[in-house]
Amino acid sequence: MFTHHDYFRRELAEILSPVIEKTFNCTFSAEKVYELFGATPSKEAGDIAFPLFLVAKEGKTNPAQAAKTLDEALTTLPGFVINKKPTGPYLNFYFDFNRIAKKLIPEILSGETFKQSLTENTPKTMIEYSQPNTHKEMHVGHMRNLCLGDALIRLHRYSGFDIVSSTFPGDVGTHVAKCLWYLKFHYKGEIPTQKRGAWLGSMYSTAHNKLEEERGTPTEEKNREQLTLILKQLEQKSGEFYDLWKTTREWSIELMNEVYKWAGVKFDVWYWESEVDSDSVKLAREYYEKGLFIEDKGCIGVDLTPYKLGFCMLLKTDGNGLYATKDIELARRKFQDYHIEKNIYVVDKRQEHHFKQVFKVLELMGFENAKKCYHLQYDFVELPDGAMSSRKGNIVPLQSLIENMVKMIKEQYLNRYITEWTPEQIEETAQIVAKGAIKYGMTRIDPTKKIVFDMQEWLKLDGESGPYIQYAYARINSMLNKLGAPKALDIEIEAPQEKELIAQMMNFHHVVQQATEQYKPSALTAYLYDLSRAYNSFYAECPVGSAIEPTRSSRLMLSRATADILKQGLALLGIEAPSRM
Repeated sequence: MFTHHDYFRRELAEILSPVIEKTFNCTFSAEKVYELFGATPSKEAGDIAFPLFLVAKEGKTNPAQAAKTLDEALTTLPGFVINKKPTGPYLNFYFDFNRIAKKLIPEILSGETFKQSLTENTPKTMIEYSQPNTHKEMHVGHMRNLCLGDALIRLHRYSGFDIVSSTFPGDVGTHVAKCLWYLKFHYKGEIPTQKRGAWLGSMYSTAHNKLEEERGTPTEEKNREQLTLILKQLEQKSGEFYDLWKTTREWSIELMNEVYKWAGVKFDVWYWESEVDSDSVKLAREYYEKGLFIEDKGCIGVDLTPYKLGFCMLLKTDGNGLYATKDIELARRKFQDYHIEKNIYVVDKRQEHHFKQVFKVLELMGFENAKKCYHLQYDFVELPDGAMSSRKGNIVPLQSLIENMVKMIKEQYLNRYITEWTPEQIEETAQIVAKGAIKYGMTRIDPTKKIVFDMQEWLKLDGESGPYIQYAYARINSMLNKLGAPKALDIEIEAPQEKELIAQMMNFHHVVQQATEQYKPSALTAYLYDLSRAYNSFYAECPVGSAIEPTRSSRLMLSRATADILKQGLALLGIEAPSRM
């Protein structure tokens, strides 16, 4: 699927492969060699390591001996390799970074590096992410899904995949009924003219809390009857509550679109629970009549106990469907509507059992694409003092978060330029930095691990944060604008800090491949942080403006190449690189 885009590794792999096969009398492709290359424990140990464990197994010897044998057998090396050394079970190689730089840097500066297709023969893939509920307020917790999904879309498209992005908001259900119930029977105030989507979310929290408080009281039965009436009207698509639903639903959609516009996110297709609902019930009844689904205590579903997945309920006793019912119909629609070959759901880890059931039911239904559906799980976002809950109302509303972040960025960093920049320039930069802080923070952690949101930490310019990377880029950009274009076009690498920069830049597409294949943008965030640190070390130890030619020009080109990779890497996370900060 991924091509061997790192031509330095590829050339070394193509030389190693036939020598391994001849020396150890085995089949060992260049592709396998390429994939096995890894980092050395230190620069003194070499610049890249090839482990001999698998080769030793094929050749029926021990790995340390295999490393020595391969070292002796390898008489030809690529021009950019200046030395090799067996170290335990590894054969380590040392690079000529001058030679590498002369090829690598011009390709980065010309933009050719970023035009490569990293893949071939990839499956057409739909990635579904950001499934917010209407009638609830979008908060900081929603941003993990949004930022993770958006980064995956960008990484896959950059790598050459044919990608369809989709979202599946929840616009029906009990949470909607609760909100409409409170608005109709209890709310006595004025309806705001602005930020109505966020206000609607606060109405939902108030409604939920009121219903909880009235449990076990004389009004509980009346509340239940009113909620049932609302749900029936929504199901029948008629009545005053259906009309109220249509009106208030638009307020939530306005809020969603505002958030997506701010985040720079666009979906190729919007699926809605309300549009899938009735067809999903029909599909369940159809398979019940075919005998695949069974009835149990008045409910219709599938017995998955032979697969240790329990009973998957698809129709309740009242005949209504559940989330599983809708997801089964949605999967059918996705493959039918867009002729996709892979279907990825970015949904939190609480839904692991749900998707296992859905995929198994699809398989039992004879849906041939069931095995092409994949649940990409992620853990939650918490505040320093614990978990958030829309029902309880202890959330950080997204619009409030953005406003507070922009205010803090202006106060801490940008108001110093108040006499040099226009208010519009300060506002624009503050928004860019706020987006960078949120998006980097939400993708920096491995999806399987919990995120603790701390605004102060995420805005630091001296830690692993989005603003740190953005500042590194802006600093380089400012320096280059001041010093002008290089006078010479030849690259000469001397200082260890320069070599480290080249070593980092060599790895860009290798890291992009890892982040894409493993669905972990965190690999890219870590890389950008390391590259920024490497440049800061270079900047501190290797003068640019005061250096004499041709060193000055060489370092200017190194700086521009670093900035170009930082800008492209940030773009793959959906983050803009500000020209100044």
